[in-house]
Amino acid sequence: MKILFVHQNFPGQFPHLAPALAARGHEVLALTTETNTRAAPVKVVKYRKPAEVTLEPRLTKMYAEVSERGMRAALAARQLRSQHGYVPDVIFGHPGWGETLFLREVWPEAKLLVYAELMYKTTGLDTDFDPEFAKPGLESRISTTARSAHLIQSIVQADAALSPTEFQASTFPPELRAKITICHDGVNTARLVPNPAARYTVPGTGLTLRAGDEVVTFINRSLEPYRGYHTFMRALPDVLAARPAAQVLIIGEEGQSYGAAPAESSWKQKFLDEVKDRLDLNRVHFLGRVPYADFITIMQIGRVHAYLTYPFVLSWSLMEAMSAGAMVVGSDTAPLREVIEDGVNGRLVDFFDIKGWSAALTDALARPEAYLEMRRAARASVVAKYDLESQCLPRLIRFVETAGGTLG
Repeated sequence: MKILFVHQNFPGQFPHLAPALAARGHEVLALTTETNTRAAPVKVVKYRKPAEVTLEPRLTKMYAEVSERGMRAALAARQLRSQHGYVPDVIFGHPGWGETLFLREVWPEAKLLVYAELMYKTTGLDTDFDPEFAKPGLESRISTTARSAHLIQSIVQADAALSPTEFQASTFPPELRAKITICHDGVNTARLVPNPAARYTVPGTGLTLRAGDEVVTFINRSLEPYRGYHTFMRALPDVLAARPAAQVLIIGEEGQSYGAAPAESSWKQKFLDEVKDRLDLNRVHFLGRVPYADFITIMQIGRVHAYLTYPFVLSWSLMEAMSAGAMVVGSDTAPLREVIEDGVNGRLVDFFDIKGWSAALTDALARPEAYLEMRRAARASVVAKYDLESQCLPRLIRFVETAGGTLG
């Protein structure tokens, strides 16, 4: 078959699936924006960067932006068809930025599959979860509802959709949920393994940490409230006071990926400033973005890994940490309850319970032997349900090859 992947940041969610399909003899192509410089595992064609949209009223701005991007993708698609005779059998795209909106107009004969990552809602998800930052009121609810328009349109157009978790699929209305199949992108459990010989030298210091040392790890793409950075930082002073030998490794960039920017400085600095007078900053190491190999090593050496999230998209890093044998203390929020059973393969603590977080992290540092079975169970649960080669990739391939038919 001719299979076209569409994603403004390709490979995005498809780094394993696209080359696997190519290896099976399919003709695989990807359509992405001209500004995307990521290495691609298959041949790529690019569409022109969308023009900047400045519109009032603000409710129309997002749809204008995504439809502009959708138009650019469709114009590139028309060129592929008219000049090269290219007609895909299957299109699999991420609708979040609007790229799939108009592809049916170019290739009505193709099967259209979309990646159903999350549907915006005014209650029960991220927008009203955190009272410290939530903005209740009719205006904010209208804004959130308006942001869903292109996602609804994209799934209505699609022949089928795929969501990585039950929770993320559940955010879509029942009328659309019937189109969605659930299968995770997969975790390379053969690479992400426990390593008792792991060691990591903190850049710019002479400090080398080894598996078994008292190390707390934390990772966000960006250090921000959506992923619980504020809760984690507020819990740290009591942890470091109780465990004078503990070291903290924090992976993540300064900035924001989700939600609003802070009124001043950055979220990273705002919450560091809040607690820095009660922290031994010589033991708190902000690593920024790290190479993937370093991420694996850091997960292998940590004695406890903190992962928090609003009711939102679940990070790949959670399952990757568990596969590497990390002892995870996670937020007791819906995305994590799908993966972690409290006291069995990790711990769950109320997102806002600062004292509870301090106690859970401190105990994991103080009594590592008490959590050995949880570590083993964490890895076993990921291998059983999320392993790339044995579980997820075969089902993803079947989903595309049957153009959204049963995964079996």
